[in-house]
Parts: sequence; C-alpha cells; structure tokens
Amino acid sequence: MNLINEGITHNVFGEGSIVEHEDSVIVVDFNNVLKKFVYPDAFDNFITLNDQTIAKSLEEVFLKKRAEEAVLEKKRKEEKKIRLLEQQRRDILKNNKIHESSQIVFWLDEEEQSNLFNDWRISTGSIQSGKNKGRPNPVTRLRPNSAGVLTVRNSDQEETERRIVGLFMVNDIFTGSIGDDGLVPYHEDFRIQLTEQEAEKMLFWKYYVNKNYPHRTSWNSGKFRYFDNVWTAQMLKDIIALRTDEDEVKEAEDFLEYFCKLNALDIDNIPEASGAIQ
Repeated sequence: MNLINEGITHNVFGEGSIVEHEDSVIVVDFNNVLKKFVYPDAFDNFITLNDQTIAKSLEEVFLKKRAEEAVLEKKRKEEKKIRLLEQQRRDILKNNKIHESSQIVFWLDEEEQSNLFNDWRISTGSIQSGKNKGRPNPVTRLRPNSAGVLTVRNSDQEETERRIVGLFMVNDIFTGSIGDDGLVPYHEDFRIQLTEQEAEKMLFWKYYVNKNYPHRTSWNSGKFRYFDNVWTAQMLKDIIALRTDEDEVKEAEDFLEYFCKLNALDIDNIPEASGAIQ
C-alpha cells in the first residue's frame, strides 16, 4: 500500500503528510520538519490516517501482520521446545549411560486401580526382609528417560490376559532417588490413561518376553520389574494406531516423540512387537 502524499495526524507532532514510503519506514513532513517512523507499527500506536477509507484498508494490513507474527511466535516456541528436548536428551546421554531396560512396569492391585488416575500416586512397594525391611523398594535404573507402564490382571484371569491400562514418563528432573513415600515422580505433561476398550487390546505379554524362557508368561512375585526401552516405544506406537480421536492421537504421538528423543531411539524404525504371545 503506497501512502505517499497521504495526510496523517500524529498525537504529538500534529498534522503532517507522508513524503516517503518504503517497506518498513515512512517519512512524514511536519511543516518542513521530516521524521521517520517504523511502518506499519507507527499507525498502530501514535499516527492516524486522515482518509478513513485508507485507514480501514491499513487496519487489514495490521491484522495480517499480527497473524503472521503470531505464527512466527508459535514456531519460535516450538523450535525452542525442540531445542530444549534435544539438549535434555544430549545431557542424559552424556551424563548417564542409558540402560537398555530402563523402563518400569507395575502390577497394580485392586485398591491402586480404583484411585490411580485421580492422583497418579504410584508406589514401588516396600522391602520385605533384612535391615531395610519396610523401606521403599529402590529403582536404580530409573531416570528422566524412563517410562512407567501400568498393568492389571483380575484374580480370575490367566497371566496372559494382563492388560496395560496406562503409561507415564518419569519427572524430567528425577535423579534416581526415591523418597520415603516410595512414590515414583511422574511427568505432568506425559501421561496416558487407556480406556477399557483400548486396554483389552493392549496385552502386556504381547511386548514382554523373558529372553531365557521366551514362551514363559509368569510374573511370579514383586511389585514391579524393569522393561525394555524398545518395547515401550512399541506400546506407544500401537496406542496411536488404536485411537481415532485427534486430540488423543496427538497425546500419544507427543509422548512417543518425547520418549524416543530421551532414549535415543529412531522413531521411524521401531520394530513390530514380538513378545511371549502373538
């Protein structure tokens, strides 16, 4: 929009006329005194066009510029988030050797099942004997790259029917030391609760396999066990395939992307699940 010779009113300098107009600068003549202003920002703050028709057209320019700036700002924030995640991943790889099985899978009892998704309070259980009896079970492999897999099995079901009901990432500042309450600190942004219908299709033993006894499907005892990093990525990939709601798909996709970055996994080359049952 060429504004040369258009009359304007400045809230300090008064009446003037635009004598030069470049992409980002206008020059206004205030009674033989020339002053430069940033275009179009000046019109949004302290300069008004006298011609209302042109002023209305200029407002459309402002709206377009604001929309473009909003898009750029969103892109900058997303890029910053990506850089922070990448730096976090690099720090983890640099400072902590990632164990190939640094994920944790929990066996939830009936009481935990009923309350879990209200507050996400997940306990490691307690040591049953020895000098540390009653103390929380340590989880030495857990770091910010770790995910918690939540499983259930009804008392009248076979072990092969154990279902995955939820997943969460460990808090991104977790150092590996569990407090006296024995609770695993969860990440506020990366938590997934599966519906009953989804859980029925997410069988734990589809992913888990005892490499020494590949056809064995027995948990035996213990509150938790460690879990292969790749198996967790396989779970998330299958959850994405199960879902149809766009927001829920995005939730799982963001989780998978974050998980793969922190575990140095190639998100485009996750193998198919090959657990004890297929």
